[in-house]
Amino acid sequence: MFKDKNLIQTLISFGEQGILLLISLATIGAVLIEVARIIDSMTVNLSDLFLLFIYAEVLGMVAIFYKDHRIPVTLPIIIAITALTRMIVLQTKELEPINILFEASGILLLAIAAYVMSAKERLSLDKLTAKKEMGKD
Repeated sequence: MFKDKNLIQTLISFGEQGILLLISLATIGAVLIEVARIIDSMTVNLSDLFLLFIYAEVLGMVAIFYKDHRIPVTLPIIIAITALTRMIVLQTKELEPINILFEASGILLLAIAAYVMSAKERLSLDKLTAKKEMGKD
C-alpha cells in the first residue's frame, strides 16, 4: 500500500511538473507572439502592456510554485484584477456605463480580497515565527 501511495504521488508530481512546464512554454510563446505583433504594427497600446503584465504574472506564479511549492492566493487575484482592467480598457467604448461600473466593482472586490488574504498570510507567518522563537527558548 505504502509503495503504491509513493508511486501515485510521484506520478502526480510528474504530471504537475509537466503542466507547469507546458504553462511556462505556452506563456513564453504568447509573449513572443505579442511582441512580434507589437513590432509588426509599430504601436503599443495600454491593453498590450496589460496583456504582457498578465503573462509576466503567470510566469512569476510558476516560478514561485517551483521555489516554495505553493502558490500564494493573492497572485491569481492580481492576475484577475489585471485581466478585468484590460477588459475595461479594451471595451470601454462599446460597454454601457452600468457594465463598466460592474467591472470596476469586481476589481474593487478582488482588491479587498487580495488585501484580506495578504493580511491573513502575514498574520499566519507572524504566528509561525513566534512559535519557532518560543521553541528556541
